[in-house]
Amino acid sequence: MGDNELGAFLRSRREAVKPEDVGLPGGSRRRTPGLRRSELATLAGLSVEYLTRLEQGRDRNPSTQVLITLADALRLTHEERGHVRHLAKVANGAILLCPAGAEAPARTVRPTVRAVLDRLEPAPAVLLNRVGEVLARTTGFERLYGPVGLLDGDPPNMVKYVFADARARAAYPDWDRVADEHAAALKLAATKADPFAEELVAELSFTAGKAFSGRLARTPVPPLLTPVERLAHPVAGELRLQREQLELSYDDQRVLVYLPADAATSAALDRLTGRLPGALRAVSG
Repeated sequence: MGDNELGAFLRSRREAVKPEDVGLPGGSRRRTPGLRRSELATLAGLSVEYLTRLEQGRDRNPSTQVLITLADALRLTHEERGHVRHLAKVANGAILLCPAGAEAPARTVRPTVRAVLDRLEPAPAVLLNRVGEVLARTTGFERLYGPVGLLDGDPPNMVKYVFADARARAAYPDWDRVADEHAAALKLAATKADPFAEELVAELSFTAGKAFSGRLARTPVPPLLTPVERLAHPVAGELRLQREQLELSYDDQRVLVYLPADAATSAALDRLTGRLPGALRAVSG
């Protein structure tokens, strides 16, 4: 990696944006491609001098808010926003730092927990750590959430999927309610002085924008599971799922088991997971 990757990337994106794409007049007499520095500085609410320092690598510690305003002004995609944030962390040395005095989210799956998941097969069940990373899952969960893209991350992360993957809005018909739930849970974790949760909050505030940060600004509410989660499955159709959450005695991990909330979902899950019809009954009440 070069010595000024962040500045070079910001300049390349500035030069790639057409003035008319951001509501500015174009014209054939422009000597530089894309936006002028003065134009981007105005759009982002920055001074031309500061933007020049960023592009030239003379300022290597832009705030998250500065990066957000630049990303908004440059119409960056989710992937480009993530790349900018990574380059900023490299530039200021933060990527080399580890939070002191904080235990990283557990990623080891105890044999007894794995045995529990084996016993639950082929019911959909997943093991999550405190920042939403998927540590283990049943084949039933893979057949349920694999086709909608939730397991594509490395490692898969349920919170990142909800906010940073465009497919999540199609997968969850009640996306706003699902997003509220995950934002509240992550906000609670971050208030416990958990630097790993704080890091995820900062990442999503940047990559997901107001869809995430706007929820953080709301009055705090308890992170309760929604009664029924609706999932638009590409093969099984719309499913209504009731979740049972099992908190593990230690490791700060939890198991989520997905149960059918009605007879139609029960039959669809039987077909999807290969379970004998009627073996997994709908939750009543």
